[in-house]
Parts: sequence; structure tokens; C-alpha cells
Amino acid sequence: MSARADFDHDAAAGGTLRFTGDLSLARLGDVPDRLRDLPGDVARIDLSGIDRIDTVGAWVIHRFARERGAEIDGLSADGQHLLGQVEAADRPIAIPPRALPPFLRVVSEIGTALVTTGKTLIGLLGFMGETVLAFLALLRHPSRFRVNATVQRFEVVGVTALGIIGLMSFLIGIVIAQQGAVQLRQFGFEAYTINLVGRLTLRELGVLMTAIMVAGRSGSAFAAQLGTMKLTEEIDAMRTIGVSPMEALVVPRTLAAVLMMPLLGFYSSVIAILGGMVLCWVSLDIPPVTFVQRIRDVVPITDLYVGLVKAPVFGAIIAIAGCFQGMQVEGDAEQVGARTTAAVVQAIFLVIVLDAFFAVFFTSIGWN
Repeated sequence: MSARADFDHDAAAGGTLRFTGDLSLARLGDVPDRLRDLPGDVARIDLSGIDRIDTVGAWVIHRFARERGAEIDGLSADGQHLLGQVEAADRPIAIPPRALPPFLRVVSEIGTALVTTGKTLIGLLGFMGETVLAFLALLRHPSRFRVNATVQRFEVVGVTALGIIGLMSFLIGIVIAQQGAVQLRQFGFEAYTINLVGRLTLRELGVLMTAIMVAGRSGSAFAAQLGTMKLTEEIDAMRTIGVSPMEALVVPRTLAAVLMMPLLGFYSSVIAILGGMVLCWVSLDIPPVTFVQRIRDVVPITDLYVGLVKAPVFGAIIAIAGCFQGMQVEGDAEQVGARTTAAVVQAIFLVIVLDAFFAVFFTSIGWN
């Protein structure tokens, strides 16, 4: 029977490790443990004195040489071939994913999207419930309400958005008036352009376009801010010191969006009407005084009520969607961008869906 595997470490020879005996599974003994605990540097492994080597012995030698950065020599041709096979097996192998037929792949993607949508909807509803509970907790303990944070959100959501919303609304008013006048001129009803501008802006487009703009500005900002705070563990630190992130971060943002949206929606509608008035004055020779008088006659007050009722609901949806996506950030900075995009898309989609429900509801109660 061959001798048991053994080795000796010659530090004087530049850190040479000489093996003897049988480097096989049956004769290795405690060699792997001794190699793991071997002190000092090893630059060379001499295998010229071994009797035989099998796959297990080759793996032990290969692993030790890889960890210490040592060179291996003294093997026979068969031994070198075996060691080469072990080294090749140690490399990671890329396994291509199993390709599905096109039909199954489409069905799989649709199913995955539906499951993701369902989970997101459930999570959003749960987050909405948490926000309501945080509001109720602040009503019971008003001293915890953060006035400064809320006022700052008023400025971010409302004041700094006046310029871009005003410009957008003015141009939309001009577009509505111009397109309406072109179509109505075919029937000799250019004067009804005033009706179109007044009712469409006050009832629908003023609030809807404002909501889309706020979702793009403030909803994305909410998601990015909370997502960054989640990555830097600021939110975890707030929980550690006993501060509720819902009360400190989510409630001020939601309250600011709910209160500012009716004001921004009304402001947007008025500016859009001014844009339509300018177009009618320049293109249709309708004086501003006549335009305003006509607006008062043809636009019912219920149109204003419709816009003011929808605006705070849209504001709440935008703020909750942005904060929800921001609180879902985990892992790395790439998640911040992905969640910010998801917040904007989710908020705009929900706003349009709710606007459709509101249109049906107000028509059913006679506000049409």
C-alpha cells in the first residue's frame, strides 16, 4: 500500500512545499486541514515526490495554489492533464436560460405584469390606509404636526409651480380656441369657441393638466427624496429614535398636495381662459369684454365645482403614489430612478382613471 500523503515546508528555499506519498481520497488524511493552517508564504509546490494523485488530491492542490498564488511543478503528463481538468471545472459556467416559445413568453410576461400590478395596487391601498391613520394620529396629538415641513411643501408644490403651470395653461387655452375656431367656422358658429374654452378648461383640462404637471414635478420629487432617505438609512434612524416617518415625511407632503391642487387647478383654468380670450380677440375679433360676458352666461357654476372637487383627490393620489414608491426603494441607487419613474407613471394613470369615473359620476347626478 502506498504511503499516506504528507508534505514539508521549506521556507529557506523561497517558500517551497514538497509533497510525498499518495494524494488520493483514501490516503489524504488531515493534509487539507494542515494546508489551511499552514503559516508563511508558499511560492512553489513540488509534486515530484508523490506516488499518485486522483481528482480529490488535484482539487486540494489546485485550491491551495490558487489561494496562495503558488506555482505547481513536478507532475507527470497524466497528472498535469488531471490538474488541467480540475482547473477548467473550477471556472463558472454560463447556463443560458431556457427559451420559451413566443406565445408562452408573451403569456408569461402578461401574467407577470398582472401579478406585479395587483401587488402594487394592494400595497398602494395599504399605504393609503397608513396615511389616513397617520392623519388621525396627528389630529389626536396636534403637537406632533410639523408646520414648517408642511409650509415648505406648500412652496415646493404650489408657489414654484406657478410659472410652468401658467405657461402650459396659457398655451393650452390658445390651442383649444384655435382648433375649436377652425372646426366651428365650417358651420358659421365661431362664437361657440367661447363656450368650448370656458367649459373645457374649468371642468376638465385645467385640473387634469395641472395634475399631470404636479405628478411630473412633485410626485417624482417625493419619490426621489424618500428613496434617497431610505438608501442612506435616514428613515430607519427616524424609527429608531421614535419618530414616525409617516407623520414626519408623508403627511406634510400629502397635505400640501391636497390643499394646493384646488388652487393650482383654478389658477390653471383662469390662465387657460385668458389664452383662449387672446386667441379669440386676435383671430375672431371678439373683444375681451364680450368674451368675459359670454363666459359668465354659458359656463355654469357647477363646472367650477366639478374642478374643485376633483383637484384635492388628484393631489392626494399624486402624493401617496410618490411617497409609496419612494418608501419601496431598496438595494442601490438604480432603484431610486426606477421607483421615481414608476411613481410618475402610476400617478398619471390613476389620475386619468379617476377623471373618467368623475366624468360618469357628475353626469349621472346632472352636473353636465
